[in-house]
Amino acid sequence: MKYIIKEQECGYLLKNGVLEKILFAGKYHLFSWMGYELKTISMIGKVDTQGLPAELLMKHPEFASRVVRVQIPDACIGLHMVNGAYQQVLMNGEALYWNVYETNEIRLVDVTGTLITEEQVPRMYRNLIPARMYKKIVIGDGETGLLYIDGHYTEQLACGTYYYWIYAHEVSCKIFNLKIQQLDISGQEILTADKVGIRLNILCSYRITDPLSLVQKMEGSGKLLYAKIQLLAREYVGRYRLDELLAQKEEIGKFLYEQMKTLQEEYCVEILDVGIKDIILPGEIRDIMNTVLVAEKKAQANVIMRREEVASTRSLLNTAKLMEDNRILYRLKELEYLERICDKVGSISLNGAGNILEQLAGLTLPKEMKAS
Repeated sequence: MKYIIKEQECGYLLKNGVLEKILFAGKYHLFSWMGYELKTISMIGKVDTQGLPAELLMKHPEFASRVVRVQIPDACIGLHMVNGAYQQVLMNGEALYWNVYETNEIRLVDVTGTLITEEQVPRMYRNLIPARMYKKIVIGDGETGLLYIDGHYTEQLACGTYYYWIYAHEVSCKIFNLKIQQLDISGQEILTADKVGIRLNILCSYRITDPLSLVQKMEGSGKLLYAKIQLLAREYVGRYRLDELLAQKEEIGKFLYEQMKTLQEEYCVEILDVGIKDIILPGEIRDIMNTVLVAEKKAQANVIMRREEVASTRSLLNTAKLMEDNRILYRLKELEYLERICDKVGSISLNGAGNILEQLAGLTLPKEMKAS
């Protein structure tokens, strides 16, 4: 029987099921009745052994010289490179590839360490590694991370992206936000000294300064700050009557700020500001205060109106005195009234004799001024 093996192929020649030889490109005449069998495979990529043991194939020099064979132990992975480019990650087992028409290279990487370095695996190829083999830690802007390996604190990480092997170690990281944070304490029901229930809305700005001491002392600073400010607010409000509190709203924030500043080291934070956003009164108290406020504003408005009336009357009196003492000013006033009449009246009819100016003036001037 005639067989043709192409240039990129080879053939396993078996006689009665036993590998006799490896054939390469060419024409071959084989007789099956003599027990010969030829298995043709491609010499590109992974070696197809056709069920033959690799040890048996490697005994043939013409085969061994054309392949690359690597045993990948349990504690390693193999980075498979084809013509200098990363192709894939190979796990434990045997890697057998042809090195005829392309260059295959298997680079072993120990995964029993911790940090994945650039020399081990370049960053651009790390996504090829199975996710169960490594842990990716991302520290953003304004954040820091506390790294723990096998439950023990190792180092504090700055902003960046880190990769760690988790094949032989347990890796974890606690990430803390070092930016300014705002704590909103809303709707705190507190009784004043005169037993009036009010609600406070408090704002607190802070930032974490010592993450390592924080995790060693407490679970989190936010809840503790919240509870402490609550207690301080109750202590302060309970000392004063409602009127006194409303008069010194800013003093509450100053008191809370000064008290919290003394606790900065204990809570591993920096207190930047504490202030009162709102003081919410009960409905009936609010209605009473609104009524008082309206009454006060009406009284102020009445005072202003009376003051303006007095000023207007005084101005009229002064004008009258000036006109009484000065006939020219009186005459100018007459002309002013005439001007007003001319502006607003379309036509005027006059009867009898006499001075027209005097008659016009008589239409507008009061009796007292006529008599004078």
